[in-house]
Amino acid sequence: VTLTVRAAFPLPALTAVSVSSATLAPSEQTSTVKRLFGFEKEDISWHRLVCLLNRPTDPASLGIFRFLFGMLMALDITQERGLSHLDYKYLDGAPVCRFPLFNFLKPLPMDWMFFVYFVMFLGAVGIMLGCFYRLACLMFISTYWYVFFLDKTTWNNHSYLYGLIGFQLTLMDANRYWSLDGLRNPRKRNAHVPLWNYTMLRTQIFIVYFIAGVKKLDADWVEGYSMKYLAHHWLFEPFKLILPVEFINLMVVHGGGLILDLTAGYLLFFDATRPVAFFFVSYFHCMNSQLFSIGMFSYTMLATSPLFCYPDWPRCFFGRFPEFLQPILPFISPPPIPSSSCVYPNPPSGFKHKFRAIFTILYIMEQFFLPYSHFITQGYNNWTNGLYGYSWDMMVHSRSHQHVKITYTDGVTGDVGYLNPGVFTQSRRWKDHGDMLKQYATCLSENLPRFNISDPEIYFDIWVSINDRFQQRIFDPRVDIVKADWSPFQTNSWLMPLLVDLSPWRTKFEAIEGTLDNQTEVVFIADFPGLYLENYVSEDLGNTSVQVLVGQVNVEMMDEKKNYSLQPGEKMQIPAGAYHKVYTVSEGPSCYMYIYVNTTEAELQKNFTKLSELQEKVRNGTETEPLPPELQPLITGLDDQDSDNSVIDPVVRLFLKRQERMQEVKKRREASLIERFQRFASKKYYSIRRGFLMTAIALRNLAVGLPPLEQLTREVAYANMKEPETETSQDEHLKDEVGHGEL
Repeated sequence: VTLTVRAAFPLPALTAVSVSSATLAPSEQTSTVKRLFGFEKEDISWHRLVCLLNRPTDPASLGIFRFLFGMLMALDITQERGLSHLDYKYLDGAPVCRFPLFNFLKPLPMDWMFFVYFVMFLGAVGIMLGCFYRLACLMFISTYWYVFFLDKTTWNNHSYLYGLIGFQLTLMDANRYWSLDGLRNPRKRNAHVPLWNYTMLRTQIFIVYFIAGVKKLDADWVEGYSMKYLAHHWLFEPFKLILPVEFINLMVVHGGGLILDLTAGYLLFFDATRPVAFFFVSYFHCMNSQLFSIGMFSYTMLATSPLFCYPDWPRCFFGRFPEFLQPILPFISPPPIPSSSCVYPNPPSGFKHKFRAIFTILYIMEQFFLPYSHFITQGYNNWTNGLYGYSWDMMVHSRSHQHVKITYTDGVTGDVGYLNPGVFTQSRRWKDHGDMLKQYATCLSENLPRFNISDPEIYFDIWVSINDRFQQRIFDPRVDIVKADWSPFQTNSWLMPLLVDLSPWRTKFEAIEGTLDNQTEVVFIADFPGLYLENYVSEDLGNTSVQVLVGQVNVEMMDEKKNYSLQPGEKMQIPAGAYHKVYTVSEGPSCYMYIYVNTTEAELQKNFTKLSELQEKVRNGTETEPLPPELQPLITGLDDQDSDNSVIDPVVRLFLKRQERMQEVKKRREASLIERFQRFASKKYYSIRRGFLMTAIALRNLAVGLPPLEQLTREVAYANMKEPETETSQDEHLKDEVGHGEL
């Protein structure tokens, strides 16, 4: 929506706004300071600052934002908050390791968790409608923050932002415009709101942009390593017409993101630059909605942009609609009425006005401080600082995990065994955070005695690459994490240092990868002196070698019981289907690389190529010889009855299934806009439908008790009813079956 309700949108600044459009007319602004910021230098004194922050302001823009935020949160609850699959996450009786911020926080029984989400949803709807507004805000933020603190593995910046905005709205008078409370109470309808309501929200959004930009001044982002893969996304296809992918990655993805975050808050602030800011910010968030699975975040940020316009912009905007629509639209007249929350010439400011001014200033200072408070919460620092969420370091770090091993030792018998990574948990985020690893180890030690493992010691060997660096250990594999010390205010002693001195090797990685063919893969490893990597080479990897780049290593072939010493530049073949260990024996870290070819997959691709050529010859008539029975499906196709036919060659069956699904993927990609919208709407409908039906079942259980098992089974089956299998899910099956993500 183009909000050109005037020739320009004078920003009432973060600390100033006019009561009416007339008082902000450019002709009446007498000084440069007031023209730019909306207040005079003399307003900096404490008394005048209190009056300024409590100045009566039009409630229209705040009311529209309240409506949009409540609506988006109601949608978010069914999706990113997880209402639609809540029973999978909080299934009663399942031995699950959880990661709350405070260990005393526990999830309620499953039916009661549905009730918590139901209260949160009612709160969001109440905020949207402005109905029993304070109660609705309390219902929303109390349940939201409980769910938020209950699971650190789902934390991200925008989930944290939702909670902050919900808290701010609880303190504000956002129900003074376009609300049911206004219909019930004439004193609230269309009443002024104090300026600090706008000041706090605008400053919060400014912080989100600006601090995110400051965090992107990190060398990895500036050099283009953080989000390197994004340049290959289809959204950047237009740029590829004029720019190479490397330039798109460095200048468009990373350079553009840095500049936008650093400048968006300022551009939204000033009148002359606001239209430009609206264009780029809107384009940026629309792209993000397609690039990332971030729920309602993009749309929430779009909803915040009009907050920087005149507070009375809705009156001007909706005033342009036809008169017959006015009864259902936000009202455009009469002008706002006085409110006790604001300061007028008479009476003067009171204690509550001074308190609100002090609170506003302290809150803003706290929000600027928190992203840099990691020197306090040192126990949460890893290779990146602090509890991910309040730092606004969006997308600055990308990680890949090459190897995760969990070893346990029975404290009584001394028996050693291994655990499947991720056992007893539904999350994978614990691998990068020491606080979560400690919680996970404690949980494992409590669950393993059920399997006759007494007083277990738990060791983790986790290899991570951050922003395309070497794969290296993040935690000391020699430390029993169950007994290891951890404090939120002390440095984690078992965290291994990030080998930043080896970062320049990333340019050499690109050169090495450029010399390899399409079937050859490479993994770059860095390890610490005195440690070793135990590895198993799959039988599918028939051509694997290890080559030393820096330092000295000893390779122990465990089956042969032989050791081989390798210096920089030397390499050796590693047999498939066997274990080996690579010891770092140099004084400093060693660096080496595995070069391998998936010979099984390579052979499969050769067979696919031959079958494709044969099929083409049969179709164009150049193949005159009759096909044997096992190849007949190349002509007739593969039906359901042929799926288990042992006569058909398994490679042919796989080839035909691959062809069939590639056609389905092609059809999906070439679908019309209407078909894509129908697919999207259908997916959301079934997801939301399940969430509400499961909530109804849970509320019924709490009210009248559990029904007979047969009835409950039928009800859950009805809630689980899904749309017909889509091409998306078939595409996922294809990836698993053939092993090619690009298909």
